[in-house]
Amino acid sequence: MFEQEEITMNKIIRWQPRNEMLSLRDAMDRLFEDSWVSNRAWDNLPAAWVEPTLDVYETADNVVVKAALPGVKAEDVDITIKGNYLALSGESKEETATQDKNYLRRETRVGSFSRAVQLPDGLQTDKADAKFENGMLTVTFPKAEQVKPKKIQVKAAETNGHSKN
Repeated sequence: MFEQEEITMNKIIRWQPRNEMLSLRDAMDRLFEDSWVSNRAWDNLPAAWVEPTLDVYETADNVVVKAALPGVKAEDVDITIKGNYLALSGESKEETATQDKNYLRRETRVGSFSRAVQLPDGLQTDKADAKFENGMLTVTFPKAEQVKPKKIQVKAAETNGHSKN
């Protein structure tokens, strides 16, 4: 009466979210590596999108801001301090002898840049020092002299010319 049917079950595989994230990452990598994605598309972005990378750290005496500005000349960098904010701006200019080159890939950005960062309290911004070397801008802010704790000796009150112990 009844025909017996053979049922085969597939092996149950445990779901691994990490595998899906890796697949997504691979897909994104392929998207940006494809030749149809033009690097020149970045050129049309407003200057606010072109921000130099920063490192901000402190030592015992200073707070130091380092900005990577490859291809920029020192005279093309402006530094402004307003309150607790440091603003960097300037321009990276394209070299003039580029017409004779057949670029296969060009990722060097040219044009205006700007970046602002909030500084911690307690700095002597009027005594800041800026140096530019090998495409790295280093701005050093001395920390304000902190009021050191002062120990006050407690003396016993005198009664009838004699001190109490």
